[in-house]
Amino acid sequence: MTKYISVSKIFDATIEEVWQIWIDSELLKMWWGPDKFICDIAKVDFRVGGTTLLNMKAPKSFGGAEHFSIWTYTKIELHQSIEYIQNLSDKDGVKQKPTSVGMPPDFPVDIKTVVTFKIISKDKTEVTVNEYADFGQTTHFAKIGLEQCFDKISNIFANRKK
Repeated sequence: MTKYISVSKIFDATIEEVWQIWIDSELLKMWWGPDKFICDIAKVDFRVGGTTLLNMKAPKSFGGAEHFSIWTYTKIELHQSIEYIQNLSDKDGVKQKPTSVGMPPDFPVDIKTVVTFKIISKDKTEVTVNEYADFGQTTHFAKIGLEQCFDKISNIFANRKK
């Protein structure tokens, strides 16, 4: 099985604008989760040792389940990188075993996530997300979900320019 997934995309935005997408709770709500999923909880404590709590609500056609995850920050380098450990959690941000929240037994408990930012030009920034874990049978869906998140981010920037 693959031990990590990686997704990169160039956004039509400054590095400062792209950085904000990852740390502003209102912006996080606009892009976290795959297509048709909604995030309406984003409690951000953006500092090394801090934790962000996010939810993800499936549409009724997908069963309507609500899942929670936490990002515990381990390293932050302004406009360069953000590193965190991603875990599934309950609504209060308490880490949960994946099987206790309906995930398959081969879903990872800890997902080391590294987000890097690279200036391409004044108004173009490349972001790469590497998630270091063996996602087992959900690998394909994890990568598609992350790609769909990036598409949502692109739409945020496209809609701001209209």
